[in-house]
Amino acid sequence: MKFRSKIIDIGCLNNFTRVVTTISKLTKTCVLRLTPDNLYFVLSGKVANGGVGMWCELSQANFFDEFQLEGVSVKANEVCLELAPENLSRALRTAQNAKAVKIKLTKKHCPCLTVAAELPTMSSMSRVVTHDIPVDVIPRRLWNDFQEPSMPDFDVSIYMPPLKIMKNVVDRMKNLSNFLVIEANMNGEMNLKIETDLVSVTTHFKDLGNPPWGGDGSQHSQGDQETMVQARVDVRKLQQFLMGQQFNPSKAMCNIVQNSILHLILLYEDVSLQYFIPAVA
Repeated sequence: MKFRSKIIDIGCLNNFTRVVTTISKLTKTCVLRLTPDNLYFVLSGKVANGGVGMWCELSQANFFDEFQLEGVSVKANEVCLELAPENLSRALRTAQNAKAVKIKLTKKHCPCLTVAAELPTMSSMSRVVTHDIPVDVIPRRLWNDFQEPSMPDFDVSIYMPPLKIMKNVVDRMKNLSNFLVIEANMNGEMNLKIETDLVSVTTHFKDLGNPPWGGDGSQHSQGDQETMVQARVDVRKLQQFLMGQQFNPSKAMCNIVQNSILHLILLYEDVSLQYFIPAVA
């Protein structure tokens, strides 16, 4: 297996750093799946057992000036690595003014992703700062656990309100309860609710719009456009998702499977992020 890449454009480096920093705020460990065309950050949580799931997809051509990959075989031209994204984020943050950043798979005391940043100096001499990030190579027999998750058969799909506003609401609500109810309908309406024995608080959002999924996903007749579908979730998991965002997405969508799954989708020009939060009884 071989992997080596290079980023020269400072804008691409900053964007890639923001993506990795976002991932680092969502999970302590994840799998980095490398293919000739794309990179994927995957958290294969067992949503049915209460864990969150994540799938973040990047086109390598939008970030890297050079990208070379030799996978485990010609037919399986991929590499899957488990790592702590905070370590990669920290290495990239030290390279924000670099002339170039090289990232490659190396073998030292253990397999590593080596990040080498060529930093500017006052003289003609170059200064290179190197970070070795330990990784675990995922064997091929386990790759099926890190494939793109299927789209849930949702009951409602709705565009989300501005994430900063939603974050402010959730930050206040978490002081009242450990659980929050998100409900929405196909008429562009969403409510965030806290209900306890002592207090009941609801924040209403209107005119959000509903994504045009066509024949996929939810099928609603005109008569039940206003019917609310809800999921009760751990407020800390939703807060973590909202706190982690380093981008202003071009589209932010929320799919709800009644009392089962909250499926959040953020789309940028060159990045897509899916996040799955299980509902609780």
